[in-house]
Amino acid sequence: MNITINFASLKNELETAYAFADEKQACARLFNKDPYLWKSDPENIKSISNRLGWLSLPEDFLAKVDELNELSLQIKNEGYRYIVILGMGGSSLCSEVTRETFPSANGYPKLLELDNTDPNAILNIEKQIDLEKTLFIVASKSGTTTEPNCFFEYYYSELIKKSATNPGKNFIAITDDGTPLVKIAQEHNFRKVFVNPSTIGGRYSVLSYFGVLPMALIGVDIKAVLTSAQQMEMNCKTVTSSAINEGVSLGVALGVGQKHGRDKITFVMSQSIKAFGYWVEQLLAESTGKEGQGLIPIEGEHIDFPEVYGNDRVFIYMYLPTDYNNATDERIESLGKAGHLVVKIEVPDKNALGAEFYRWEVATAIAGLIIGINPFDEPNVAESKKNTTNLLAEWEKNGSFEKPVPLVNVDSIEVFGNEKIIVLPNNNHEPVGDAIIHFAKLSQPNDYIALLPYFLKTDDRNKILQEWRTSFRDTFKVATTLGYGPRYLHSTGQLHKGGPATGLYIILVGDENDLPIPGEKYGFATLQRAQALGDYRSLDDKGRRVIRIDLGKDIDANLKKLWHSVKHTIGHLVK
Repeated sequence: MNITINFASLKNELETAYAFADEKQACARLFNKDPYLWKSDPENIKSISNRLGWLSLPEDFLAKVDELNELSLQIKNEGYRYIVILGMGGSSLCSEVTRETFPSANGYPKLLELDNTDPNAILNIEKQIDLEKTLFIVASKSGTTTEPNCFFEYYYSELIKKSATNPGKNFIAITDDGTPLVKIAQEHNFRKVFVNPSTIGGRYSVLSYFGVLPMALIGVDIKAVLTSAQQMEMNCKTVTSSAINEGVSLGVALGVGQKHGRDKITFVMSQSIKAFGYWVEQLLAESTGKEGQGLIPIEGEHIDFPEVYGNDRVFIYMYLPTDYNNATDERIESLGKAGHLVVKIEVPDKNALGAEFYRWEVATAIAGLIIGINPFDEPNVAESKKNTTNLLAEWEKNGSFEKPVPLVNVDSIEVFGNEKIIVLPNNNHEPVGDAIIHFAKLSQPNDYIALLPYFLKTDDRNKILQEWRTSFRDTFKVATTLGYGPRYLHSTGQLHKGGPATGLYIILVGDENDLPIPGEKYGFATLQRAQALGDYRSLDDKGRRVIRIDLGKDIDANLKKLWHSVKHTIGHLVK
């Protein structure tokens, strides 16, 4: 095996869990698609039975390699220079991994993805492309996802403005059979509709059209990627001993860690494959974050010395041999020696990410067994969507959103929150910084703090937010996450509302110039604000600890000002 699991402090518990998985015949029953492996009630059985199609995807899509490669050559020869994925969550995260991991082959288009309703995100894509030489892929399993449908309407309208004779040829759809998106594609004369197997949930769809088609279109060797996935499938299917099964062994270990308070699954990725963490974050969070339990993925947090971490971590070190970094390896070794749980996975080459996609899907399914949840549903995702819909209806009626009184209002920065959760101290020397630090001090051991910005991700903004994460981790000894909205609603949002009540959520918003959505009364900025407010309501309604910070019109200046105030207060705190 190319996986090493160092659970020295839980050795006996892990061996017991492997024996339990073997007794349950976990491997055989998984590949026989037995829904009773996880639950026994009719509702869950129906849900699970319709979500196990991913198990055979490697061979299913190896049979489609020639078809996909033929299309990719056609697109290349027609002079298309850009591929833009219009999707959310599992429909787009696999393409982000592809874009950051595999450069486009010579002469093939450049891959981009749009999963942000910030008007600047939409305009930023438009600045990077030539519209008429761009192929847009509208990706939505349900065909009803608000964001990709709005993105489509916008770019289709822009092509019409450019007097495109047949704008539909610039679009491909990926969706399930019979969805509204199929009808939209037919009405607008899309170039092609790829109908995905309906027995696959969005987050388990990376080895289907959602993940494989974009790879093919930029010239990735999809046969090699799928072959590596097939090899992993064969190992997971034929090795019946849980302890040495490439996927099952990992799933059992993750479940054991969660059962013993080690639920912060912290990813340390080597440089060439660092984007893999974006995809696996969603897979773990949305699959396991329910019934008050869950695995909490920690992606992108800077690796450090053992003493900055609590006893709630499992460290996953994934690396390519060509990326080997002695300092990182030594740091991982020191974490293991200090008693932290460590998993090391050597990935032979980039094409072997196909195997890793499959391994982690198996592991997540098995972790669900050990934890005792259904890893294939997402019962809380609709809550924020419903709130967003209600808020948009309110906006259409009143022309604005109802605005509560802020807890703090200083220099164009406003902080909103439930006064039952956050009571501000007196004599603030840094009012905004004090409010945020006071909120963060509500954290207890084994909690985590999530930064949730609703604005365009830029290098400067991301640098500040990453510094913020490191500072909070080191000061409060808790794990941190960073998720851009509304993207995280389709990723970690399920975990935030359905998982353990151990999160503290900091939602950041700004005032953007609106950008019209064709066919809608509201624009993208209004939609984005409704999504942020809707998730705030969902979290607050569940009694989660959440605050919202409004940075006003000058997001960059006020984010710097905010971070300065927070840093100043932390400096005062640690003296």
